Formats: sequence, structure tokens, C-alpha cells
Amino acid sequence: MTFNPTELMREDLQDIKPYQPHDYPDTIKLDANENPYPFPQEALEEIKNRLEKVNFPLYPDPMAVELRHSISRYVGVRPEQVIVGNGSDELIFYLAQAFGSGGNLVISSPTFSMYRIHSQIAGAEAVELPREEDFGVNPRVLAKAVQAAKARLLVLCSPNNPTGNATSLEVIEEILASTNAVVVVDQAYLEFGGVDCTPLLDKYPNLVILRTFSKAFGLAGLRVGYMLASEQLINDLLRIKQPYNLNSFSQMAAGVALEYLPTFKEQWQQIIANRDYIIKAISQLPGVEVFPTDANYILFRTDMDAGEVHQKLLGQKILVRNLGSDLAGYLRVNAGTKEESEAFVKALSNAVNEVK
Repeated sequence: MTFNPTELMREDLQDIKPYQPHDYPDTIKLDANENPYPFPQEALEEIKNRLEKVNFPLYPDPMAVELRHSISRYVGVRPEQVIVGNGSDELIFYLAQAFGSGGNLVISSPTFSMYRIHSQIAGAEAVELPREEDFGVNPRVLAKAVQAAKARLLVLCSPNNPTGNATSLEVIEEILASTNAVVVVDQAYLEFGGVDCTPLLDKYPNLVILRTFSKAFGLAGLRVGYMLASEQLINDLLRIKQPYNLNSFSQMAAGVALEYLPTFKEQWQQIIANRDYIIKAISQLPGVEVFPTDANYILFRTDMDAGEVHQKLLGQKILVRNLGSDLAGYLRVNAGTKEESEAFVKALSNAVNEVK
């Protein structure tokens, strides 16, 4: 008898392609929206000082009490309104399991692809509602879609990945007030722009906010995300949370990062300045269209095929994201250091001027 594990998998999971990113060594990496600056040396020294206090033979604090208190002070909510995860991905998966499994959820597309993937893994059907021409959202259309699909979950990214635009607080509040579904607002890039939704938490118990240490705080390698919601919703999700989901080292390092907030704010201002430099520079290139952004990345397209532009940039050791079928014809680049941003502008200028 021949054993084939694929035949034993749920049928709807067999079509999912494993996440296997291509490796492009020796390139300037501007494709993943990461913080391009080194982790602050003084914060790194503090992490080293506290390392001997991390008790590696013991399981981590399952409730991440100390980190949750630090996050609560940073964002201005109660610790009971915070839950942490092994990256925001884990928390998205919990939400899909709890409120989507066996039913539908609504996603405003184009957006972060992991919403759709986690939904499928959790056994939920993602109803993707196209954004408007300017990539904005219509709150009445979204509310009707939730009602029509009998969805228990609506996911909205603001600033939206990959388009970069943020949704106003007024629109988000209109959505919250018009549906009884759980409304998830993913604010992974809030430190770079957009409007903070935390003032709405106590007014709307159906609001969930997702945030992360991966982008602005430069801790993508440690995978620390967090969720803000009502205490009741947090307690409900604790029913399905893995007991020791965030390791002791990551809990400690994220807490240290919050202690060096002024240093990180300086980085954020530099990233925003580099982003604005890129926007201004490439907007002047022939055949290049640039879209407004509130994040640390820029959506753009050219008169050339997006795949061709991607390859021409790679040939000059610059890696950006070709959005492919998610947003055909478009590319996304995140702001790097000043030198990296200048190198990208020069490379794109070379690419588009080659075909003049």
C-alpha cells in the first residue's frame, strides 16, 4: 500500500501553495516593508543585560503579563484589552477560527493576502469586496456585504497593504455602527500614518485592532504582534490561544523596544522623509504613476510590464514587490535608508528611460 498524505488532507487545503519566497542575495531589499535601520544599539545592549534573567528551561509567561502592561501604556488602553501573538498572523488566524470557521467573512480587496489564506485554513469562506477606484472603501457597501453574506467577521487594513491609503475614523465608525459583526482594523503601519482607532474601543465592543512590532520597531525577526479589543472579546479568544504562544525572549525584547520609544520615533521620521523623497522623485519620471500613501511603502506602476520593471530593478540589485495577480501591473517599494532610497530612484529612472 502506498501512503499519500495529500489524499488525507482537507480538499480545500490541497490547492494552497506553501509560502516559499525567492532568495535574492546581495540586493537592496525593499520588498517587505521592514524597518531599514539597525536595531538601536542602546536597546540591544539592554536586551543583552536582561538576557541572563530569561529562564530558558521554563515555559514563557502564557499571558505575557509584563509585555501586555507595557503595550497598554504605549497605546493607552487597559492591559485586559491586550493579547499578544507570534506575529499578527497568529492573531488573524485565531480571529478566522473563532468568527469565520464554517461561515463567511468579508475582506476589502486588494489587501494583505494572509487574511484570505488564514480564512481558508480555518475553514471560512472569504468574500472579497473590491475597493473603489481610489482604493477607498464605501461603509454602506461593506455593511450590506456583511449582511448579505451573513458574515460574522469583517477585515479592514488601514493603512492598507499594498495600496498604502488609510481609512478615516469617520468611515470606520460608520462601519462599526452599522453591523453586529466583529470588525478587525489592521493597523500594522500606524506609526507611519493614518488615524489611531483606539478611541473607538470603549464605544464599539465589536472593534478589534491589530498592531505589530515587526514594522516600525524593527523586530520582524522575533515575530511579535498584538491585538486590542474589549475585555470580553479578548477573554473569548483566550479559549483558543495556544498556551505558550510567544517565547520569553521575544516578550522581553519587545518590552525593551518600548522603553526606547524616542529613538524609534527618530527612525520613523527619517523613514517618512525617505518615503516622501521617493514619491517626489519617481513622480517626475516618464510613465510612472504614484499613489498616495500613509505607510512606509509606496504603490506605483509604469507604462512597462510590471514583471519587466521588477527584473530590470533586480538587474541593478534592487528588490521590490511585484504584486502579480493580487494587483496586476502594480509594484510596491518600501522606503529604505537615504542611500537605499536614492539607489532605488536611480535604478527605476534607468529602467524607465531605457525604453524612451
